[in-house]
Amino acid sequence: MNKVLFTTPILEHPAAGGPQLRIENSIKALSRIAELHIVSRKSIDLIGGAKAQKFYEKYCVKFLYAPTAIRFSINRYLRKLQKIWRSLFNFDDKFIINYCEQNDIDIIWFGYGNISFDLIRKIKTKRPDIKVICDTDSVWSRFILRELPYEEDAHRRLKIEKDGKAKQKEELLSVNLCEVTTAVSEVDAQYYRSLSKDPERIKVFSNVIDIEEYHKKPPLPENLKRPAIYLAGTFWKKSPMEKGARWVIEKVLPIIKKSIPEIHFYIIGRNSDTVLTDINASNISITGKLDSVLPYLCNADVAIVPLKFESGTRFKILEAGACSIPVVSTTLGAEGIPVSHEKDILIADNPNSFATAIIKLIKDKEFALKLGKNLHELIANEFSVKSLENEAKNILR
Repeated sequence: MNKVLFTTPILEHPAAGGPQLRIENSIKALSRIAELHIVSRKSIDLIGGAKAQKFYEKYCVKFLYAPTAIRFSINRYLRKLQKIWRSLFNFDDKFIINYCEQNDIDIIWFGYGNISFDLIRKIKTKRPDIKVICDTDSVWSRFILRELPYEEDAHRRLKIEKDGKAKQKEELLSVNLCEVTTAVSEVDAQYYRSLSKDPERIKVFSNVIDIEEYHKKPPLPENLKRPAIYLAGTFWKKSPMEKGARWVIEKVLPIIKKSIPEIHFYIIGRNSDTVLTDINASNISITGKLDSVLPYLCNADVAIVPLKFESGTRFKILEAGACSIPVVSTTLGAEGIPVSHEKDILIADNPNSFATAIIKLIKDKEFALKLGKNLHELIANEFSVKSLENEAKNILR
């Protein structure tokens, strides 16, 4: 059995969104086929406290914190000094190398390796013999550059172009430095293979869900209004989620209301309540971060993925499928998942077709039920922790 040190800058239980779900299910899959050691680069308070640590300890031989995983002070001045200290005196590379040497570990798996390049480079410089797996959640340069068609501000456009090109250069260096680079889908894998001197180094390691976590239907949220449209994700200013939500509010919802006046739109996720503070409508509820999205998702009539730019594959679709909830998505929103229009999802890219798809699912219950059932079967068969375990075996052999 391989010994694997798994390290990540993203870790939180209960999982608060797609990034956290990816890491949690990666850990579950790897723990079944390897002797797993986990080094968190987040402090105990940021991963969810002692209860979260106990959860992760079930899946590994040892759970540790990297030197940079310090608790930040509530005082903003001290916090600023802590951040400066952490950037100047980052000893994570030494800590990880020493731990590997002491425990005879020769494989380091970087969860979210595409935002860990500096640490990967330091470790490979000091120990080029250690096998490094750079696990990516997306093509980050695409995530950045795909915003360009939707940004009108000239200064911001220049920044997007600069950041995107810098990330492309980093991706080129990374795929040729690491022994393995993973991609969440064949779409992303094709991009990484185009950069690599050895395309065999690129492996698929999918986004998946633990289907058993979705079998028990949660109770109805208090005062849930139906019919309900559901949108969940992580928000920040000018994020794909903010732009997608505003597109629905401004252009899609008015069309739906003409046919279904009582329609209610639920927007859920980290920072949704702070980014969308200007939205004040009786038919829109914005919850912010929740301990679990399932009470809303499992009781929604339609889940939507109105994304215009992003990269990777959407947990929004995977979770909706796990709950047998029908989905309406843009073409880009469904990228990397082998769904078929009108079989297990509805694809729509303009306001009229998007609204029409939602209306059809709400009014045609039999069709909605069939669509949700087909999506459930697809996700259960192809996007389970067991399937991820098989992909991990292929990567580690």
